[in-house]
Amino acid sequence: MMSASKIVAVVDYGMGNLRSVSQAVQAAAQGSGWTVQVTSKPEDVRAAQRVVLPGQGAMPDCMRELAQSGLRASVLEAAVNKPLFGVCVGMQMLLDHSAEGDTPGLGLVPGEVVKFDLQGRSQTDGSRYKVPQMGWNQVRQVRHAGAVHPVWAGVPDHSYFYFVHSFYARPAQAAHCAGEADYGGWFAAAIARDNIFATQFHPEKSADQGLQLYRNFLHWMP
Repeated sequence: MMSASKIVAVVDYGMGNLRSVSQAVQAAAQGSGWTVQVTSKPEDVRAAQRVVLPGQGAMPDCMRELAQSGLRASVLEAAVNKPLFGVCVGMQMLLDHSAEGDTPGLGLVPGEVVKFDLQGRSQTDGSRYKVPQMGWNQVRQVRHAGAVHPVWAGVPDHSYFYFVHSFYARPAQAAHCAGEADYGGWFAAAIARDNIFATQFHPEKSADQGLQLYRNFLHWMP
């Protein structure tokens, strides 16, 4: 029987990029003693010591599926005191509200999710901004009281990560922004609060630096 103290649950509510996320977390967990469990069972989420909440697609669909799957309550419980990592729409779901479909979020991090408004604007090379942002972009780690978040440990500042999104998080409090990227203006590429850390980009699609984030998450003691 597996020890619950060494299980990280990847929440399967039907909307996440589960295969690539779970494979990346498994790669990061090698030699650490952690077991990665992709699960659609609330009891598994409750038993796990750490939780990864992936998300892909439209925010209204993700919130609906999370509720209908019966996993919403267990995710909210986990967010109280377990290290939780939100990915892409899984990050957006943590905020109060999204403009995408006028959708309420989980309310775990105060703030809202808004759409890029880049119509008719050009980048420095003369090309038009495209929405969604799709591709690699640099992330600037945000310091608080002189220190960056411990999940950034060993990741060089301004590293490139892979993004695919039309909406972005706008935390109500600057203290909850853990990283920023510039796409027609600076926006929150990573957010953090207490035992929660989340990224708009996909660590599982971001090569070695992404794996390092998952590795740090597994060792993080908030």
